[in-house]
Amino acid sequence: MSNPAGQPDVKLPSRSGTVTSNLTRRTSNSDDEAIPDSDSGEVCYKSPPIGQRSYSSPVPRVERLRAWKHLCGNLEDYVSMHAKVAKSHSKDYEKILKIASEPLKESHHFSTSDGGVASLFEKMRTNSQGIVNMYLETEKSLTGSILPTLTRLHKEIKGKSKELTTGAAKGAKAVEKARGVTQKHIELLGQNATSFDTSIGKIDPTHDPYVLKRGTNHRLNKQVAEENNHRQDILAVQNSFQQFEAYILQTIQTVLDNFFQLMGGQMDRQRAMYGEILATAQRIPPDFEWINFCMNNDTKLVNPDSPPRDFASISYPNQNHRSTQPLIEGALERRSRAMIKGYNNGYYVVTPARYLHEFKDNDDFRRDPTPELSLYLPDCVVGAIDGAKFNVKGKDVSNGKVGNAFHTNTELSFKARSPSDAEKWWSVIKDCTRAGAPAPSSDPTGPSEPGNQPPPTYAAGEQQAAPSAAAAAAPASDATAHPAGGSGNPSAATDVKTPVGEKEVSTPAIPKPTRTASSGSYFTGPSGSAVGEKS
Repeated sequence: MSNPAGQPDVKLPSRSGTVTSNLTRRTSNSDDEAIPDSDSGEVCYKSPPIGQRSYSSPVPRVERLRAWKHLCGNLEDYVSMHAKVAKSHSKDYEKILKIASEPLKESHHFSTSDGGVASLFEKMRTNSQGIVNMYLETEKSLTGSILPTLTRLHKEIKGKSKELTTGAAKGAKAVEKARGVTQKHIELLGQNATSFDTSIGKIDPTHDPYVLKRGTNHRLNKQVAEENNHRQDILAVQNSFQQFEAYILQTIQTVLDNFFQLMGGQMDRQRAMYGEILATAQRIPPDFEWINFCMNNDTKLVNPDSPPRDFASISYPNQNHRSTQPLIEGALERRSRAMIKGYNNGYYVVTPARYLHEFKDNDDFRRDPTPELSLYLPDCVVGAIDGAKFNVKGKDVSNGKVGNAFHTNTELSFKARSPSDAEKWWSVIKDCTRAGAPAPSSDPTGPSEPGNQPPPTYAAGEQQAAPSAAAAAAPASDATAHPAGGSGNPSAATDVKTPVGEKEVSTPAIPKPTRTASSGSYFTGPSGSAVGEKS
């Protein structure tokens, strides 16, 4: 808009831009202005533009207090979680205590006195209960002493933040009000000063620029006083921040020191309890339990001072029964059945059961003495003696009943050490092939006594002669005149030819015995037939 002619241009006052450089924070152009655009860090709140409503925004001091408040909250959570973990640990250690409290299986094998395994487990039970109680105490200490200190500090920080916010807001409102009044007078002064330059008419005394200037000075001075008061309040709060933060840090340090003492003491106590368990175990002498066990079971344990058992001193039932005593035993040689002729050594025994057994040796301990060969002598035929040699023809029955059905008679050639030994063997074997075998005597190699003979039995292939009237009527003198086996003289019997290998051996005939109906004695006639029977 153009000015009228003859009127000079009047320049209206304008607001300067806000200076934000770091170099002008304390001495900026705004300090020389009546209404500064910013408080340069000295006023908590900005002055709103003219005609707008004022509003508040957080400043760094409030944000810093909020940061401290959050830090304190994190410490509260940290301690609270430790308290929860301690309570949880107490429950877990109750499970361990339950295991340690269970009685030992077969506890009667251990000594109940101090210094043994029983005292070790008692120490384990006691210390496990102590650990449970210790964790419960830790949980109570954390929630009862340390956590309340942090909670109280948290409240103090919140109170400080509220105090700062309330005090700053109150002072800022007063400053804003004073600035608003000053701003109105400055604008009114500007309007009247412009009117004074453009008009010649009379000016209202209340709008005299001079008066308005002095009024503006009055209000500006009042504004500056409010600003300075507000500034002093902010400085007081700002200076107290250092002390308050120092108080916060000291409180946190005290809390953490107590926390360290509590948790460190708990760990030390727990370590000491485990150390006591270890020390109790290490103090048990290696032979403590064994000595007590031996004392409690003295009658049930083997006496180390007693001598070992001797087989020769052991006896058992029927050990010396007459059926277990051999009629004759010793070493004999038997011709091999192989193509290459030769004799093999063996240990032979004739038993009262009328068996001829062959063994590898006379050792009952090294191996099970199972017969290599067994001949049932009543089923065998004995040949004549030829020096130190004699033959026995029969069936090997050493392999059981099933195998015996497939065995055939075999003629076996034996050789004794001397002719006298062969005579002894032949006599015993010959007696066993008859109806009754002689009983064992004190001398196994000697002849047996007739009185010890077992009841008469029948030899294989022999038949019991039917009793006849003549046999029944025979006088007793005839019975005594003809003993069993004929005249008893081998040379009087008829020789029987028995083949041995490729040779024939003359063997005395064995008469078949007969038994009378009255006495059961056996009688044979000269020709081998029973008395009273036709030959």
